[in-house]
Amino acid sequence: MTRSAAISCVAIGIAACSHRSVPADPWDPQAAAAYLDHRIEWWMGWSGAARDQGTFCFSCHTAVPYALARPSLRTALAEAAPSAAEHQLMEDVRQRVRLWSATRPFYTDQRNGPGKSAQSRGTEAVLSALMLAWDDERSARLSAETRAALEHMWAVQLSSGPDSGAWAWLDFDLAPWEVPDAQYYGAALAALAVGVAPQDYRSLPQIQDHLQLLREYLARNYPAQSLHHRLVLLWASTRLEGLLASEQRQALIEAALRAQNPDGGWSLSALISPSSRRGELLRDAVSDGYATGLVTLVLEQAAMPRALEAVRHGRSWLVRNQRGHGGLWVRGQEGFWVTHSLNKRRNPSSNVGLFMSDAATAYAVLALTR
Repeated sequence: MTRSAAISCVAIGIAACSHRSVPADPWDPQAAAAYLDHRIEWWMGWSGAARDQGTFCFSCHTAVPYALARPSLRTALAEAAPSAAEHQLMEDVRQRVRLWSATRPFYTDQRNGPGKSAQSRGTEAVLSALMLAWDDERSARLSAETRAALEHMWAVQLSSGPDSGAWAWLDFDLAPWEVPDAQYYGAALAALAVGVAPQDYRSLPQIQDHLQLLREYLARNYPAQSLHHRLVLLWASTRLEGLLASEQRQALIEAALRAQNPDGGWSLSALISPSSRRGELLRDAVSDGYATGLVTLVLEQAAMPRALEAVRHGRSWLVRNQRGHGGLWVRGQEGFWVTHSLNKRRNPSSNVGLFMSDAATAYAVLALTR
């Protein structure tokens, strides 16, 4: 995937050193692709994900990470076009954008409780814009559907009150993506969507007031955020200017380095806010695929020399911990990275029990294909 037009020599050096540092026993892109395809195919056919107009719900754990990660495997697999599953997912996203005024929210006040309709619309608008802008970046052309998705995103941006500049965000008390403080995570993803949108979308005069509100919200609420949410903002800041001061970037990177475990990985329990932690489910501070993939990816994108060694160890952890070679198997699939739910004890080989591992595998792939 085409990244920033201007890449510093430092960034190139970090990327090169990171690739040379991966152990001789390589990871398996084919197995990772098979797992990701298998899981999104299940999600798209699952009755629990089905929505009106023949569409299905986007999910922070399975669908969105898949949309970001699956294209990065094409080079390794010599694929000339998107996989069938990827094509189906992106067509669903485009269909809901086209039918925005006709489709019902993913969740409604009537069926799911007060505020859920607005939260669903805000969440869907941001995630649609991100997935489509990410897809368009490969062609360097902003499609009509992506432009419409971004317009929908701005149309439901909050413009008054303490959360002005953000979006109403789904809250089902499910960490790390659907808890009260995840509104900040959603705003950081919106910034990332603007940053990756091609054709200098960020410079359009008609979005500058919206961008200013977004930047002000992110700055105003930054001190109270978990390391997880701040790292997503750091990721967005590598694509969109004006989100973090240089001192904040440096301090954030130092915080990420301090959180790295001796084995080279990171633990999600160490990244989230205390209010999102379920004591009996923390599993101490054991390194997991989601946290390690996300932090390694973000530090790679930040391209700071101070993080080079941490990136090398993070990539090494990911290579060592891809499952399937004598490890955990799931319905004939292999090649994934494990992360357990922070919210409930689930059967780790069940479809629902694999949700966190879906995200872990996608972010591990992104980190290993940079």
